[in-house]
Amino acid sequence: MLEYKFDVQLLIAGENLSEDDINDYIRAHIEGDSLLAVGNEDLIKIHFHTNVPWKVLEYCASLGEIHDIVVENMERQAGGLSG
Repeated sequence: MLEYKFDVQLLIAGENLSEDDINDYIRAHIEGDSLLAVGNEDLIKIHFHTNVPWKVLEYCASLGEIHDIVVENMERQAGGLSG
């Protein structure tokens, strides 16, 4: 069994976005691992493993428009089932 069940990936489109601020907030407020927050002040790509994907979505939506959202159940994938 995996410690963190869900792989969350999405894009945030907005203004004055900060990779560092987003990274710091997620690490401090949402339990998980394998965090990537990369991009520029207009578009940030997020990748994160967590058991509470809705918290990631809620936070990211507060920063701008979120799109290309993927939430995959990694336990199902490990068992040979679709996400």
